[in-house]
Amino acid sequence: MGSPGLGNRNSGQRLGITEPISLGGPTDYDVIKTRELEKYLQNVGLYESQEEAVSREEVLGRLDQIVKNWVKAISRAKGLNEQLVQEANAKIFTFGSYRLGVHGPGADIDTLCVGPRHATREEDFFGELHKMLSEMPEVSELHPVPDAHVPVMKFKFKGVSIDLLYAKLSLWVIPEDLDISQDSILQNTDEQTVRSLNGCRVTDQILRLVPNIQNFRTTLRCMRFWAKRRGVYSNVAGFLGGINWALLVARICQLYPNALPNMLASRFFRVYTQWRWPNPVMLCAIEEGSLGLQVWDPRKNPKDRYHLMPIITPAYPSMNSSYNVSSSTLRIMTDEFQRGSEICEAMEANKADWDTLFEAYAFFEAYKNYLQIDISAENADDLRKWKGWVESRLRQLTLKIERHTYNMLQCHPHPGDFQDKSRPFHCSYFMGLQRKQGVPVNEGEQFDIRLTVEEFKHSVNMYTLWKLGMEICVTHVKRRNIPSFVFPSCVRPFRPSKVTWDSRRVSETKVSGHAGSDELAEVKGVADGQNDGKKRKRIDDNADAQLKNSKYITAVPSSSPEVHVGSPVRTLSSCSTKGDQLDATGFVEPTREKAESNMTNGLINSRSVEERSSNNGEVDGSLRSIPPNKGFLVTADASSSKEPEKLAIEKIMSGPYVSHQSFPQELEELEDDLEFRNQVRSVGNTNSGPVESSMSDSAGAAPVLSSNGAGPSTGLHASWGIEELEPAELTATISIPCAPMVQRKPLIRLNFTSLCKASEKSG
Repeated sequence: MGSPGLGNRNSGQRLGITEPISLGGPTDYDVIKTRELEKYLQNVGLYESQEEAVSREEVLGRLDQIVKNWVKAISRAKGLNEQLVQEANAKIFTFGSYRLGVHGPGADIDTLCVGPRHATREEDFFGELHKMLSEMPEVSELHPVPDAHVPVMKFKFKGVSIDLLYAKLSLWVIPEDLDISQDSILQNTDEQTVRSLNGCRVTDQILRLVPNIQNFRTTLRCMRFWAKRRGVYSNVAGFLGGINWALLVARICQLYPNALPNMLASRFFRVYTQWRWPNPVMLCAIEEGSLGLQVWDPRKNPKDRYHLMPIITPAYPSMNSSYNVSSSTLRIMTDEFQRGSEICEAMEANKADWDTLFEAYAFFEAYKNYLQIDISAENADDLRKWKGWVESRLRQLTLKIERHTYNMLQCHPHPGDFQDKSRPFHCSYFMGLQRKQGVPVNEGEQFDIRLTVEEFKHSVNMYTLWKLGMEICVTHVKRRNIPSFVFPSCVRPFRPSKVTWDSRRVSETKVSGHAGSDELAEVKGVADGQNDGKKRKRIDDNADAQLKNSKYITAVPSSSPEVHVGSPVRTLSSCSTKGDQLDATGFVEPTREKAESNMTNGLINSRSVEERSSNNGEVDGSLRSIPPNKGFLVTADASSSKEPEKLAIEKIMSGPYVSHQSFPQELEELEDDLEFRNQVRSVGNTNSGPVESSMSDSAGAAPVLSSNGAGPSTGLHASWGIEELEPAELTATISIPCAPMVQRKPLIRLNFTSLCKASEKSG
């Protein structure tokens, strides 16, 4: 299964869209450290046993036979003659970590079933094949997901987890030697088939585009393990998944074709610490193709313009594999790249080791405030379905909070879930919360995310397969009150973890006098806006002073806030729909200098920003015909020199690669959220009261200045229907005419109060 001829090789040919940064070979130090790394990865259990490998092969062989029997059965049922029945065929392909050769013990196998044109997805694959599998004793936990973006059937076969996709080709007969890497295979196929084929086509193309497969695999195992230890391995949570990490590692292998995994890991951190997102990472030039399928191109496709961390797949049609990344998760990952780069430098000076690099991120020691999302169901099957749906929506909560607080409140989602063994059919998710770093702190200022949380709950409860007992509860919890079931052995540590690289960095920061800027103020248990009058006056006064003294005036004061999570207020804003349409984002429009500076997320200095501003401000070149950059090849002798490498990395990113940021239109996936907002607004227009007036001031009326300073534009209310937007720092400045508005004082409330407690009080 898979494509032949992908063995370990280093033919010397140039791979990638640019020349390599260094052709230098390994030093004795690299050989020693690579052996240490390989032994380390083996000791932590990243390699499966020979017995498990044989078991997986047997399962795949059995599955291939099952789909062959299935396609013959449906061919006979559809009335095809006996000759066509005998010729009918289906074939199993693998992709993902298993196909790349980096899977570990117990990992699932991503598989694709390719069938003929008369074998439909709805009736035959999710119907007849599902029925066949359900009747087999070897199959357990069978869970079809036909409505997913990529429809999938999940199950276990003899204990091996399988994710099975389906691709219906336009062929009457599927040959055993089918080559799915050919673009012609996509002719006359539907969108689901194109997406289903994409995994296999991308995986095989990656293996063709790296200079040495064995070094690629070892380095990828290293980076996957590192990402999981540091809590940044999760596509659904807004970080990066398996295919994303594979593409990033493959690009480093292209840039250092003769390096061993030790050097590749070090250069991985060095390169991506300097990388200026949203410059895309690409393994090859983007081909338009002859089938008319849409490829990633920010010049033509508006949605591509607000991708924050584009990592482009190498197979036609090329797509951005990392569209889930948000401003917060990008910030977290770039911080982790910086940390990894520093540790690799320390390792070269014998001041750190692999244990230091792979230290687990102490998530529950990193913040003072967290959101806890609890979900429950009536039985295990319902919980599995409910979990899958809620996990797919959690990223929206992060985006909503960031946008509705104008990126002043930053979220750090934990990529996993936790289960309280004392509560069956229940699990919890957590998000760390902190005020935006590097902004002044004014006492008493608050964020109110009650409506944001309620809106999120509403979108989750729109689940089409919802059943009685499927519940979700969002509460605020302080670090000292984190439930014990999240800790190893359900035992809360009495003191912080042992001294680590991270804790030393924090201590050094405190000594230098910069501590405390990233923590939230103490949280008060205020529910439903009680005693809002006095607080509002104090907050408004502070906000007024902040607005007068701020160079870039935003819609919210930058502060160390209190957080409100409670019952929603009854109305948001009296602004008209027409006003909403004038500014489709509701974001602050910063000056070009600030937008370009923030686009780097602090990864490069101002000189680099100026170079990018002058060279890469527009996407006006061709993504298809990218000329190789000449004159920056680093010699073998200079492979350890940072300055030549830095210049080489800069030149790699010079050219027509920058994703030109813009304000996108409303996304279809959040029409339900917009509808909910409109419902709340219509109710608010007919009911008035103290709570109404409070939220009217705080949510919809805070003015923001446009980039040219000509006048204010609307704030929060204009962006309710848009979910996957870039923050204000990453948007291109656009002058949008709008009617003048009366400037009002901004108010943000951020007092975390349990939604459960609030609902009990209201009941």
